[in-house]
Amino acid sequence: MSKKDSHPYRKVAIAACFGTFLEWYDFLTFATLAVVFAPLFFPSSDPNAALLASLATFGVGMVVRPMGAALFGSMGDRIGRKPVFMITIALMGFATVCVGFLPTYAQAGIWAPILLVSLRLLQGLSAGGEIGGSAVYLTEHAGNDYRGFKTSFLQLMGPLGILFSTLQITFLRGYLSPEEFQSWGWRVPFWISILLLLIAFKARMALEETPIFLELSKTQQKNESPLLNNFRDPHTRKRMFLLFFCISAGGAVLFFCVQVYTAIFLKASVKLPPEVVDQLSIYATLALFPLTILAGLLSDKIGRKPVVVSGLCLGALFILPAFYLLTALGAQYLNDPSKGLNLIFIGLLLVCLSLALALVVGPQTAMLAELFPAKTRNSAATLPHNLAAGWIGGLLPLIVTWLNQEWGNALAGLWYPTIFLGAAFVIAWLYLPETRDVTLSN
Repeated sequence: MSKKDSHPYRKVAIAACFGTFLEWYDFLTFATLAVVFAPLFFPSSDPNAALLASLATFGVGMVVRPMGAALFGSMGDRIGRKPVFMITIALMGFATVCVGFLPTYAQAGIWAPILLVSLRLLQGLSAGGEIGGSAVYLTEHAGNDYRGFKTSFLQLMGPLGILFSTLQITFLRGYLSPEEFQSWGWRVPFWISILLLLIAFKARMALEETPIFLELSKTQQKNESPLLNNFRDPHTRKRMFLLFFCISAGGAVLFFCVQVYTAIFLKASVKLPPEVVDQLSIYATLALFPLTILAGLLSDKIGRKPVVVSGLCLGALFILPAFYLLTALGAQYLNDPSKGLNLIFIGLLLVCLSLALALVVGPQTAMLAELFPAKTRNSAATLPHNLAAGWIGGLLPLIVTWLNQEWGNALAGLWYPTIFLGAAFVIAWLYLPETRDVTLSN
């Protein structure tokens, strides 16, 4: 890309990434507060049952993501990428702001969890149209040179959303008493999203439609039934499966293991103080940023497939040993908090887990677009991607916690992501195509 062309792309990238950051911030703040929501909205004499109910509410937002992907993905192929962006950002912002004003179970009884679940459904529909569609939008603007590097920044928006949310919660926990935080402090991150929504909406108003979609419009190549045609075409169907199982599900499993479940595990199972866990999560997330960008750049040099396959393999081999070590090191720290070296080792383990995640998601944005032809790209990419993220990744904390409780072992449930990543590694190694040199206009 020439220097002249780099400025418009930078503007597009910033606006697209900020909107996606807001989607992830809104969507994942709920996960960060799952332990807090349990007694507020799902009171129970059994704390484990309350936590499961809270995680299930987080999961229901993920389950409906494919519905949003089917709806908004097809709209993106028919009416354009930009209009869908405006709808999804408004829907997510509205639902998130409303969460900040919800009454608790003590105030409204059964209506409190019903309203919370309803708003999670709206968030899930919005995320289904945004996450995946934004990857197509940004990649179609990126050109053919260094696509992996230029689009890898979009993958930072999920960790950045968690980081921003975690920093707020850490500050609030330090500034407020536990009673004040439990009473009203947890609402603050949702209130702040009002300001972020206004900024994101204004930025997206200035965005232009992708040149590839505009060319399709001129040549009348738009598809009136893109989703149905995707399933009718065996080549597209095969690639949708590979995207679902290897790239998107593999990345989602690693994302929720590394960015979501580790914090829940360290707080609920290892019993580390919440403020300590939040600080460790911040350091691990900061390490993920350069690792993801480097993985995207590496995929431009050696190809997308070797990078993704390496991440799946590392995740399959490392998750169980890492959590065993997290348990042991956490117990040692609790026995003697003066030994800060244990916390350093825990932080290094989280960084190693982040490396596996970065290798899979660094090239992911580019591959979402590169796998499919232009006229059905949005629908072909968004549905399997959100199906994987919603049903495989989003339900992972719930499934792992349930398996742990069924087996009476805090680590038993981790066999689920381990086996899944192992299977994804084998299938990707055998069948995943290399897409680095694909021309996106075709």
